[in-house]
Amino acid sequence: MWILDRIEGGIAVIETEEGRLELPRQQLPPDVREGDVLVQTGSGIRVDAAETSRRREKIAERYRRLRSKP
Repeated sequence: MWILDRIEGGIAVIETEEGRLELPRQQLPPDVREGDVLVQTGSGIRVDAAETSRRREKIAERYRRLRSKP
């Protein structure tokens, strides 16, 4: 799984299972956002919308639980 960590000066910093990867921003889809889950395909890189949604919901749920603790 690849996760877009951030974009710095035209370079996309991606966290992978093997470590950090840096790619030119233009190699990613134009609508990519930080935190998106990316998938490499034969025709390039795309956002895995379903996995990104699951990941964002999991993070939101953790945040809600932390805020509800005394």
